[in-house]
Amino acid sequence: MSGVLAIEGFRVEAADGTALVRSVDAEARPGRPLTLLGETGSGKSLVLAAAMGSLAPGLRAGGRVMLDGTEMLSATPSARRALWGRRLATLPQEPWLALDPTMRALGQVAEVYRLVRGMPAAASAEEARARLAELGLGGVAALYPFQLSGGMAQRLALAILRASETPVLLADEPTKGLDADRRDEAGARLRAEAERGRTVVCVTHDVAIARALGGEVAVMLEGRVVERGPAARVLERPSHTYTRRLLEAEPARWPELPPRPAPCGEVAVAAEGVCRGFGGRPVLCGVDLSVRRGEIVAVTGPSGCGKTTLGDVLLGLLRPDAGTVRRLPGVVPWRFGKLYQDPPSAFAPHQTMRQALGDLARHHGLAWDAIAALVERLRLAPALLDRRPDALSGGELQRFALVRVLALDPVFLLADEPTSRLDPITQREVSMLLGELAGERGLAVLLVTHDAALAAKLADRTLRLRANGTDR
Repeated sequence: MSGVLAIEGFRVEAADGTALVRSVDAEARPGRPLTLLGETGSGKSLVLAAAMGSLAPGLRAGGRVMLDGTEMLSATPSARRALWGRRLATLPQEPWLALDPTMRALGQVAEVYRLVRGMPAAASAEEARARLAELGLGGVAALYPFQLSGGMAQRLALAILRASETPVLLADEPTKGLDADRRDEAGARLRAEAERGRTVVCVTHDVAIARALGGEVAVMLEGRVVERGPAARVLERPSHTYTRRLLEAEPARWPELPPRPAPCGEVAVAAEGVCRGFGGRPVLCGVDLSVRRGEIVAVTGPSGCGKTTLGDVLLGLLRPDAGTVRRLPGVVPWRFGKLYQDPPSAFAPHQTMRQALGDLARHHGLAWDAIAALVERLRLAPALLDRRPDALSGGELQRFALVRVLALDPVFLLADEPTSRLDPITQREVSMLLGELAGERGLAVLLVTHDAALAAKLADRTLRLRANGTDR
């Protein structure tokens, strides 16, 4: 049968002998999706990389990963590349790193039809426009990746994946950065691909997407599969303690968080009648907002409605086209901080985390002990400090980004999708930490999020932006 992916006794070790994945067995077949579910750093993406044949050179892999009888671990690089885009394709965890920064959105989808599918240029462009329209991207065909929101970039990568029509689809966190409607839509589309007879393997920490896909679920913890079976059984009647903790940590199931003192400090930032557009296209229109010290204000709305743009205007990273912005006077600029939606874009790729945080400490005269305390508080193993960004999971890198910004004792923090890369358990811990810091330090937080349940649990109040960038 075409499209059978079999994983037997798969294991991965780092160069220093540290076990990253320990004897994973799984199988994915046409029409029956396989979801690898678990916390950040559990080894899920390494399994996907092995299936793609793209494990990092410094890693040692064992066991077998077979695609229709072809051994992927021992195949030559040229043999693996011959399968990419033809037999199997991947939706990467960080779409901004995979998209071509020099090519417009339409061209990135059209070239798959032209170069891989062998279609004429005109027909390729027509098919590409149809794929973009299906995913709500009809208006961004002429834009470059840097002009897209995180959710838009994710949908563009999904359009490219769908254009390949490969028998096997590997999706690494396919709903990260998407609002609830788009998340459900992406899940339904992947499920539809499976029902068409394609093999779908999905890596995620999002329990909702695992439910939407159905099929088989394998729950991973510390490099091992701790529970496996039909999705309906695993997600409704879990047998392992960790699986139960994972399900109970979904924001909608959180108990009420400990109350914080009522915000009564100065206004950290305020916007009045703010408007901002790009290339003649309005994004924000007449937005009013203020955030006091000790207060968490959530900004929600569909992808591309201007949530991140509003935060950047408040920080002074963008100038408003109209309206005014006031920031707390007498405060040094670096105490107005930003936690970026895509942490790989915020770290130097050649530096380890220890080097990056050490440079920060030296430049600002910070004690290393204070940084180490934040590393411990965010459940980051000390060994991770000596890794570069490309050797960390998305969730680990996001937590290091949080360490870096909190070390500067901000008075205002733009938290742009701060938990979108985190599994539910870590998401809850980080969210509670933000709540504690808001109360302890008088930190004003603007929380940009697609997750309405998270906003309801964590924020003091919520500003909802419409698709045209106006508030409601």
